[in-house]
Amino acid sequence: MAPLPNSHTEPDGSAVIRVLSYNIRSLRDDTDALARVITACAPDLVLIQEAPRFFRWRKKLTRLAAASGLVLLTGGGTAAGPAILCSLRATVERTEDVLLPLTPGLHRRGLATAVVRFGGARLGVVSCHLSLDGGERYAQGALLLDRLDQLGVEHAVAGGDLNEGPEGRIFRLLAGALQDCRDVAPWGGEETWTHGEPHRRIDAVFATKGVEVLGCGVPLDQPGVTRADLAAATDHLPVLTALRVPAAQRTQEGLS
Repeated sequence: MAPLPNSHTEPDGSAVIRVLSYNIRSLRDDTDALARVITACAPDLVLIQEAPRFFRWRKKLTRLAAASGLVLLTGGGTAAGPAILCSLRATVERTEDVLLPLTPGLHRRGLATAVVRFGGARLGVVSCHLSLDGGERYAQGALLLDRLDQLGVEHAVAGGDLNEGPEGRIFRLLAGALQDCRDVAPWGGEETWTHGEPHRRIDAVFATKGVEVLGCGVPLDQPGVTRADLAAATDHLPVLTALRVPAAQRTQEGLS
């Protein structure tokens, strides 16, 4: 299978970027293996789920980012688990951590959100980890779509652990409003959970309709990614996506 394109900025200001979505199980496993997987994928953005949320959570996330050649952009404890890491290629416009309504007896959930620029391209970003409860999960999916709209950008990417597969209500809701990147441009592996004998695709990356999806899937054959590291890093497999994000309209007009 052909490799995904490397990150670069094109002459018209559009940007080819790599986005990795990864449930890291609160860094309870082999963090060296996790950092090796992330580094080998060479992402511009990492949408994290189950980031550390309690004692010294920010320091732990910052160390993971540094070990992967990235920086902590937003999220973690302040978003109840989701976080975003980014490369130094990203110019950060703004960030916001959002706590979702709490259902008594269930875990608090949240969204890590940002607006960033790569070259002439402007991109909204959301990392999510939806509820195990079906009713709450559906409500959270609707709030996720609302939050994407509120970012006020033409192009956006959202990804995370949905806790259901493509047959589920929320997965279908998101795929109807956005592009399911794996469905549009399959690449690599498909199932993401569990890492040992994956049998479900519950982790996904979605993009707004104007973004070109160049490939999306589990990076099983990505150079530098080993099966041993994938098994040691966490109980989920990551989803790697390559996208071409058009230049912002203002930039395009300035180039014409």
